[in-house]
Amino acid sequence: MKSALLAAVATSALLLAAPAFAQGVKIGILNDQSGVYADYGGKYSVEAAKMAIEDFGGEVLGQKVEMITADHQNKPDLATSIARRWYDTDNVDMITELTTSSVALAVQELSKEKKKIDIVVGAASSSITGAACSPYGFHWAFDTHALAVGTGGALTKAGGDTWFFLTADYAFGYALEKDTSEIVIHNGGKVVGSVRVPLNSSDFSSFLLQAQSSKAKIVGLANAGQDTTNSIKQAAEFGIVQGGQKLAGLLMTLAEVNGLGLQAAQGLVLTEGFYWDQNDTTRAFSERFFKRTGRMPSMIHAGTYSATLSYLKAVKAAGTKDTEAVSKKLKELPVDDAFAKGKVLENGRMVHDMYLFEVKKPSESKKPWDYYKQLAVVPGDQAFFTAKESGCPLTK
Repeated sequence: MKSALLAAVATSALLLAAPAFAQGVKIGILNDQSGVYADYGGKYSVEAAKMAIEDFGGEVLGQKVEMITADHQNKPDLATSIARRWYDTDNVDMITELTTSSVALAVQELSKEKKKIDIVVGAASSSITGAACSPYGFHWAFDTHALAVGTGGALTKAGGDTWFFLTADYAFGYALEKDTSEIVIHNGGKVVGSVRVPLNSSDFSSFLLQAQSSKAKIVGLANAGQDTTNSIKQAAEFGIVQGGQKLAGLLMTLAEVNGLGLQAAQGLVLTEGFYWDQNDTTRAFSERFFKRTGRMPSMIHAGTYSATLSYLKAVKAAGTKDTEAVSKKLKELPVDDAFAKGKVLENGRMVHDMYLFEVKKPSESKKPWDYYKQLAVVPGDQAFFTAKESGCPLTK
């Protein structure tokens, strides 16, 4: 009887312990699916994450991988509420994409409190792995420092030595203006002014007039998504480029170039971490993505694929979905996939090469989505801060 009782107790303990992993691994894609960044990330990032899960085989450590998605509407309070429910009730293990820096910073703080992993892809602020870094927080596709080094550095060196910024009025815009200003000044340029523009503005006229009257050689657009598209379209109405000033899209992706069309976007210089037509690997991935979505992926979509795939590889390597163990593996394993070859630093920053592109003239484009010509490669160790330089308090 004693042996039978001990066996029953052991079996009960196993049954109680089993659900901890029997639930499988659940990944949350939290981003803007209906607003100003809907094309920038949106449902296309969701599809990229699905591709990663499928390519991994749909399961890890013998358990099914599930995905859950939600639209945070660019509202940090809503995003935090969704993330809290996902962690507390829906057993979500990792949240990724996280477009909009104010959202990403809020969700990362909650993830730190809950001891859960977050991998930011669509948000830009370099503070995500800087002053606001977390032991469980990661930043994948790009950041404001990398964009500043690429676009800001190139244009200043080419003679664009006076700048005026149109800056999105929240954390992302401030970080992009700050990082770009530092690069401009470092390269001998000068910032002559800036104006802050509310997110999702429909009328940029008063802001563009200030930029025009500044006489700055470069008008830096420290915004993204539909805001960038609208500001470029309205700049044409004021004849800003025709008047001798140059527009710098400091965060532009293939989605915004496609929305503008080559006629309006031609000549723009921008920095991305991925382009679909770079090599056989990027083309193969992008053609699969195109069949599912009807468009080629940007660095946000390809970056979400990479972040999701890397997380699953780390779970497999750790042999558990325990946050501490998986975080350690994410920082140990090299990144090598359709998005990039890179490495993850101690502060959670994934370092990889970035690319400086110029948007082609319509006459130079030979096929659909043939939008970019590559001007330069920005090596990862130049594009991104080192862990020590980042200001992350976890880095000694």
